Amino acid sequence: MLKSLNSFDLKFKKVLIRVDFNVPLQDGKVVDDFRIRAALPTIQWCLKNGASVILMSHLGRPKGQVVPELSLMPVGEVLAELLEMPVKFSDDCVSEDAIDVTLGLKSGEIHLLENLRFHPEETKNDMEFSALLAKHGQIYINDAFGTAHRAHASNVGVASFFTLKGIGFLVEKELRYLQTVIRKPKRPLVLILGGAKIGSKLGLINKFIEEADTIIIGGGMVFTFLKAKGWQVGGSLVDPAMIDTAKKILAQARMHNVNLLFPTDVVIADAIEATDQPEIVPMDKIPSSKMGLDIGPESVKKFASIIQEAGTVVWNGPMGVFEVPGFDVGSRGIAEALAQAKKLGTITIVGGGDTASAVKKFGLMESMSHVSTGGGASLELLSGNSLPAISILEK
Repeated sequence: MLKSLNSFDLKFKKVLIRVDFNVPLQDGKVVDDFRIRAALPTIQWCLKNGASVILMSHLGRPKGQVVPELSLMPVGEVLAELLEMPVKFSDDCVSEDAIDVTLGLKSGEIHLLENLRFHPEETKNDMEFSALLAKHGQIYINDAFGTAHRAHASNVGVASFFTLKGIGFLVEKELRYLQTVIRKPKRPLVLILGGAKIGSKLGLINKFIEEADTIIIGGGMVFTFLKAKGWQVGGSLVDPAMIDTAKKILAQARMHNVNLLFPTDVVIADAIEATDQPEIVPMDKIPSSKMGLDIGPESVKKFASIIQEAGTVVWNGPMGVFEVPGFDVGSRGIAEALAQAKKLGTITIVGGGDTASAVKKFGLMESMSHVSTGGGASLELLSGNSLPAISILEK
C-alpha cells in the first residue's frame, strides 16, 4: 500500500526526496520553472514539520558524463528564490563531501544534490550507487512523477534501502486524477490526441478505444490516419510505417462504436514559418505543394462543442505547430474550450510535455483540473501500465 507524505512523523528526520527538476535551461538560466514550483508543496510540508530535506534530480541527458551546462546549480538558485531561503548545494550526488553535508543538516535546511545522470550508474539502476544515495536520508519520498515510468537508481533501486518510504503530494495528485480516468471516469469521456507520432500513443489509443465515448484526432498524426482512409494530404507529415496500424485503429473504432473525429479544415503553408495570414482549406482540399500545420477554425468550433458536453476530457498532444505564430490557433482554441468546460464542471486533464507547454504558453495552466508534469509517465499510466517507481513503493 502506498504511503502518503502526511502519514510520516518528519520531526528531526532527514527526508530524501526524488524530485523532477528536469527543466529547460538557456544561457545557464532556468526558462520554465513549472516543475520546480510543482515540487514546492512537498518540500514546504517537510520543512514545516521539522525535517531536513535532501533533493535529488536529473537534468537532461549527460549520458554518465559531467556536463557543466547541465548542472543543477541554476535550479538551486531558482529554488532558493521561490522558498526565500538558502539552499546548500553539492557538486557530486554521492561524494563523501555531499554525504557529510547531509549529515550536518539541521531541521529546516535543504541540500540539493548535483545531477544524478552525471553518473552512468543512475540509469542502470545500479544497486551500489543506490546504496550511496540512500545514505542521504532516513525517509525516502518519490515526488518525481515525470520519471516514474523509468527504473533508475534514484527512484527504484534506492527504495530497497528504506523501510520508511512513500509518495509526495505531486505524485499523489497525479495518481488521483489519472487513475480516476482509468477506473471510474465522469462521462461522457473524451480523449483528444495530437502531436506528430501515432507510435508513441498506441497504448493510449488501444486502451481508450474500448473506454472513451469520443476520440478526437488532431496534430501531425491526423494525416497518417487520413492517408489510411485514402485521402490526399499534400506535403503534410505522414508516417508510412503506421498506415496499416491507422487502418486497424479505424476498424477498431467502428467495432467498439467509438465516435472517432477528425478535423474538417486545416491551416496550410509551404513551410513551417510564422505567418500573420494563414491559409485555411477544407481537409480534403490540401494542395500537393502545401502542408497542414494546424487545425482550422471550423474544427475548433466542432471540437469545442463536444468538449462542452463532456464529463471528463483528457488531452495529450497539441493540435498544430503551436510554437510558431500562425499555427497555434487550434491548440489555443482547444485549451480555451477546456478552460470553459472546467467552469461548467467538466474534469479536464492535460498530459505533460508539449501539451503542458502549450497550455502554459496560453496562460491557462490554472484553468485546468490537472496538468501533468510527466509526458511519458502519464501516457504509460493512462494506457493501463504500471509505473516501476510507484510499484516499488507498494512492496
